[in-house]
Amino acid sequence: MFGENRVQEAKAKWPELRARFPDLELHLIGPLQSNKTREALETFDVIETLDRPKLAHALRAEIDKLGRAPKLFIQVNTGEEPQKAGVAPQDAPAFIHLAREELKLPVRGLMCIPPADENPAPHFALLAKIAKSEDLPLLSMGMSEDFEIAIRFGATHVRVGSAIFGARNQDVGTGVAGGA
Repeated sequence: MFGENRVQEAKAKWPELRARFPDLELHLIGPLQSNKTREALETFDVIETLDRPKLAHALRAEIDKLGRAPKLFIQVNTGEEPQKAGVAPQDAPAFIHLAREELKLPVRGLMCIPPADENPAPHFALLAKIAKSEDLPLLSMGMSEDFEIAIRFGATHVRVGSAIFGARNQDVGTGVAGGA
């Protein structure tokens, strides 16, 4: 499993790797703009950043056109940080219902990125609680600094790119979305 933050970067570098390694699974772990929905569906096996109704509707429309539906994770902004994407925890059940029941999207899990300056454990516990109450089996939470804590709270996917590749160059968008 590999993760990319940007659709355009993935489109440029992954086709050759996919041809050589057809079993690899590519995750979009960065924000998705509605106007890049088609390209994301053509490129990724999993999109971890479904976070708003407009994007959910755009995904449904493009899935219908393409006939290809990657697994989806709903991003929950557990810290309710205004600078971060994600649905607020209290709005998650209604958004999950919209995505799964009304739009029939293949939502399989939840994703969060806790505030950098806070203990991540309460955020991971909150995400796990929401996932359990909504019967979602997959949890993408934890990065290089806190993945061990995330695993203790049930993470099925962790993002450990900087632990493997070193500090991220701001111009490069590759991470590793590894199963726990």
